[in-house]
Amino acid sequence: MRKTGLKIMLVSAVLAPLLLSSCRKELCYNHWEHSLSVKADIRAAYEQEWELDCGCAWEGAWQTYGFNTGYDALRPEIPSGLKVLVYNPDGKYEEKNGEAEGYLVRMSEGEHSLLMYNNDTEYLLFNDLESTATATVTTRTRTRIPYSEEHKNEITVNAPDMLYGHYVEYWFGEKKLEPDILDADMHPLVFTYYIRCEFSSGAQYIKQARGALSGMAAAVYLKDGSSSEDAITVLFNEDDCSVLADRVEAKVLSFGVPGYGGGATWTPDGECFLTLDVELRNGNVKSFKVDVTAQMLSQPRGGVILVDGLVITDEEGSELGGGFDVDVDGWGDYEDVEIPVN
Repeated sequence: MRKTGLKIMLVSAVLAPLLLSSCRKELCYNHWEHSLSVKADIRAAYEQEWELDCGCAWEGAWQTYGFNTGYDALRPEIPSGLKVLVYNPDGKYEEKNGEAEGYLVRMSEGEHSLLMYNNDTEYLLFNDLESTATATVTTRTRTRIPYSEEHKNEITVNAPDMLYGHYVEYWFGEKKLEPDILDADMHPLVFTYYIRCEFSSGAQYIKQARGALSGMAAAVYLKDGSSSEDAITVLFNEDDCSVLADRVEAKVLSFGVPGYGGGATWTPDGECFLTLDVELRNGNVKSFKVDVTAQMLSQPRGGVILVDGLVITDEEGSELGGGFDVDVDGWGDYEDVEIPVN
């Protein structure tokens, strides 16, 4: 019995340092989180708004219009992740990624500025991130036949993914045991235009619809959420449209109108047009182009576009088709071609 007990004591004596060493290594792995270090506990909250209400008060009047979707159903979802760009005193920046609601971020000592945005986008392109003043976001260019052939002077793009952003102009990092709490109010940088096109006659002939919204901003600045002066055309697809008994409704995401935000208001240099292409059940396609500039003046960042009085005649919608002059080419089997921008 004494020999057995002695063996157990010897084994314990040998294993104890190994176990302690393993524990120390495990604790040291995240040692900065629990010791004197520079760290911020970022806590993100998301402003889930799809429009900037500039006086149209759509939320209160929504029920009276009988739209095909609810006002709250258009609210963007909370993203799946958050990226933090930490700009250091040496002028360089570091990228951090973590949970959408926030996480602990390690930094160096001294003055910092930070840009934050959701990191779960597909079509967005982030440009000139070397400086907070120049950091912008665009979306990928895209062509669609026949629209791109008929509007060769326009740059056509995918609708952007949902984007939230937050900017911290100044934060001083110093070594502490406990992290500083940094609240991040994530504002929307992409907005939704809900479009309703009402038909006086012929809506029953529509099989599917798609379209384009021209005169939209090409980019948005991450620092203050202002939009660039350049204008592009946002293409929207069949999946973005609902064909109803007497109308077509569509949802289009964009950066809003050009040159808005950062203290500036929008004065249009050009016009904003809505183009709606409808494929009829007989295979023919009819295109409608409507000037919506006046509606954009009061809705620079999302809202509702209303169009009425559209007509498809019985002759245009007849099963025979082809016996009348249609303004556009057939829908055909054309495929959208995405062109990435470097």
